[in-house]
Amino acid sequence: MPTSALIAGLRAEARAAPESGIVEVMNYGRQHQGVMPLWAGEGDLATPAFICEAATRSLAAGETFYTWQRGIPELRQSLARYHERLYARAFSPEEFFVTGSGMQAIQIAIAMTSGNGDEIVIPTPSWPNAAAATGIIGARPVEVEMVFGNRGWSLDFERVSSAINPRTRAMFVVSPSNPTGWTATPDDLRALLQLSRKHGLWLIADETYARFWYGEGERAPSFLDVMEAEDRILFVNTFSKNWAMTGWRIGWISAHPSLGQVIENLIQYSTSGVAPFVQRAAVAALERGESFFAHLLDRTRRGRKIVCEGLAATGRCRFVAPDGAFYLFFQVEDETDTRHLALRLVDEAKVGLAPGTAFGRGGEPFLRLCFARDSNQLATALDRLSAILSR
Repeated sequence: MPTSALIAGLRAEARAAPESGIVEVMNYGRQHQGVMPLWAGEGDLATPAFICEAATRSLAAGETFYTWQRGIPELRQSLARYHERLYARAFSPEEFFVTGSGMQAIQIAIAMTSGNGDEIVIPTPSWPNAAAATGIIGARPVEVEMVFGNRGWSLDFERVSSAINPRTRAMFVVSPSNPTGWTATPDDLRALLQLSRKHGLWLIADETYARFWYGEGERAPSFLDVMEAEDRILFVNTFSKNWAMTGWRIGWISAHPSLGQVIENLIQYSTSGVAPFVQRAAVAALERGESFFAHLLDRTRRGRKIVCEGLAATGRCRFVAPDGAFYLFFQVEDETDTRHLALRLVDEAKVGLAPGTAFGRGGEPFLRLCFARDSNQLATALDRLSAILSR
């Protein structure tokens, strides 16, 4: 049977799943020696030893069997304590559900709220995986382009309101944003919450970068600051960023306890739970990881300064320093094809960046640079980029 016939026999939604524009550049760059990899959403530090040792102890103790679908009690209790420290109010372990990555948390939240023929509103530019996951289940992502100006990115609430119709089931909001660094203010959050209440929508709140925040306080503003207990909000998060655990594939959903059985069922019918030794590592991250995270945040603050100053010096780059996350999203004067530019920078500068074309409407003229790395590496990367971009 011809390969084309095999493909034609698949679901249309599976066939239409887009190739990641980020992964395209990564795969191209991995074929070249000496490329500085600033394309992905991760830093250069390995997971710290105290986290790895917790997993090792669990394996040595024989924790290799099926486990709690919602997550081991110790981890759910640790998540509740962690949120209590961060948000200064009480949380119950029954509000937390452990998933096999932040991406699985997103897939479950989308599957809970939307299906064939439904729509999810997504402000863009945004990390592309949520829109792709929406399409795969048969729903339609509705991209609402944000506004970029001299003061940075902002959300046009009239555009958001206009995008809502009887088929709309949810809004997916990433704050702080990957890739722009835009961070919703408390007033922004209240406005989004009011829209969701008015139209009976779910809010899927991706707060992965909540603690990579360059304003006042130890975290960004959150829907948790403005919501009522019964509001239709699903929070998705991951251990990947705060504790250098991208390869461990563990995340969580925070939701009203009444939704627990539904979430447990969806976990059961996808992965049947997260490996217990990985969960033990996650407990260690939550309970002992504050000093490590403080070190990470200090590095990203320095990295933010280095890349902003370096790209400003080229005289060709337009951007506003991000309020949160650890990316700089910037335009290069007279460069309109950022996919081609990203591939060219791999060849000519030996620096890997993500093209803005990967991030939906409004992202096309931009490049994304991850600055969660060693200062010396970033300085080298900026020297290389400046040599090319200053021409």
